[in-house]
Amino acid sequence: MTALVIDDEVQIRRLLRLALETKGYAVREAESGLLGLQEAVFHKPEVILLDLGLPDMDGVEVLKRLREWSSIPVLILSVRDYEQAKLAAFDAGADDYVTKPFSTAELLARLAAIQRRHVGDESANLEVGPLSLDPARHEARLNGASLKLTPTEYAMLAQLVRHAGKVVTLKQLLRAVWGPQAEQQNHYLRVYANHLRKKLEGTGLEIQNEPGIGYRLITGDR
Repeated sequence: MTALVIDDEVQIRRLLRLALETKGYAVREAESGLLGLQEAVFHKPEVILLDLGLPDMDGVEVLKRLREWSSIPVLILSVRDYEQAKLAAFDAGADDYVTKPFSTAELLARLAAIQRRHVGDESANLEVGPLSLDPARHEARLNGASLKLTPTEYAMLAQLVRHAGKVVTLKQLLRAVWGPQAEQQNHYLRVYANHLRKKLEGTGLEIQNEPGIGYRLITGDR
């Protein structure tokens, strides 16, 4: 398990590293919001501990950018102990909020709790029509039979199934499957949408292209 600590205070990062490593985490650090986002893209941690008072951007902005492409559990650490700050963080997608100074025992307990909730959400099977996806195993089944998919095909299909019937924008798909650095690479989506259409042919499931907007998965009886 990898934890990413985004905080500009060296002492806090050192304290968190010691506490997290005793629980078996591998720890990565970033002292600014931009570096934190880069770490999240390239190292894909299982959990993020995020300070709100960063030198280059507010932590809430970091969280908003992160939530454009990722559902990684995020625990906010901040000296801001007032309701408006907490509401802003939760509205932006925070999973929990701990104020500084904090007890490391409480912090670790809160961290374990949000990860358990996240695993429960992410591991629930996704189903639409004859198609079923098992996120825990990265397996797909069509009419009960195994459907062979590459990891990238699976990732794109999972996004479409999770939002079945709704348009998933080009940017949302690119960020979720390839990361923020790929958000201009629309040709990726054309190629993989065609791959998936061939594999779903004759099943009653259809991947519709909304030109210039995104893609939508629908059932044939709509």
